Amino acid sequence: MGRYGKILRTTNGGTSWIAQTSGTTTYSLYGVSFTDANTGTVVGPMGIILRTTNGGANWIAQTSGTMYPLYGVYFTDSNTGNAVGPMGTILRTTNGGANWIAQTSGTALDLRDVSFTDENIGTVVGEYGVILRTTNGGANWIAQTSGTTNILRGVSFTDENKWTAVGESGTILNTTDGGANWITQASGTTKHLFGVSFTDANNGTAVGEMGTILRTTNGGVTFVEEELIDEMPTEFLLSQNYPNPFNPSTSIQYAISSLPDGKAGRQFVSLKVYDLLGREIATLVNEEKPAGSYEVNMVCGKYSERSLFLSTASRFIFRN
Repeated sequence: MGRYGKILRTTNGGTSWIAQTSGTTTYSLYGVSFTDANTGTVVGPMGIILRTTNGGANWIAQTSGTMYPLYGVYFTDSNTGNAVGPMGTILRTTNGGANWIAQTSGTALDLRDVSFTDENIGTVVGEYGVILRTTNGGANWIAQTSGTTNILRGVSFTDENKWTAVGESGTILNTTDGGANWITQASGTTKHLFGVSFTDANNGTAVGEMGTILRTTNGGVTFVEEELIDEMPTEFLLSQNYPNPFNPSTSIQYAISSLPDGKAGRQFVSLKVYDLLGREIATLVNEEKPAGSYEVNMVCGKYSERSLFLSTASRFIFRN
């Protein structure tokens, strides 16, 4: 999904991506939502809404009723969805997009993203830190206090009470009480963040400009940014983190050489951080990685006042 109507699809976890024909080559596409492997909706400028029911083999234009751009879209099932845009635009459908009905948002600010836990409970975010919440499917939208004036561009939930919003200048906000209170989290970056997604209460990813990817495995207490360094190592290596102890963040470099026979390949890497009592604080890396040199930047959040140390090589595991 991107410029000139481009839509890409993968069926193998991202190993390969196939271009699809969206039916438009003039406009960029801004938001996408799928409820299953076949049924999805994308939105874009000039009120564009496209829908597929066959995994993107065909995209059918729908009538949105607006000429405003639509920045975000979210469906809770194949029939029920919401789309948002500038000037407080919120559209809702309960019949798969055959009809889109404008809702009263109560704001004239631009709205950038929307997410629903079910057909009734949803959150919308946008410019000047605006956050709106509904518990009745959008019949009423209630403004919440975000504590920021930065543009919020992405929002995600793990249940009806736990939400995370991200935005410009590295802004990350978290609530555990349905938005009654939004707490700023330390992201460790000033780059603009465009989207966020959580798979459960602990594991989430935020993405942003210049290829920024932040990951958390503890609900946002710490965020980790990983960068691939342009050099090919000749051995396995875990460098001393700096600063150590962390105060309030640290950078860690590690290297993965090619396989023992010299062939290219991937190896499993696990890199974890513990406090002085031996309690695991964060999992920085826990996946297969190709050969290369990497740098991980960890922001310690509420643990910044506690002494944290990178574990020794016994916790740095390579497995063929």
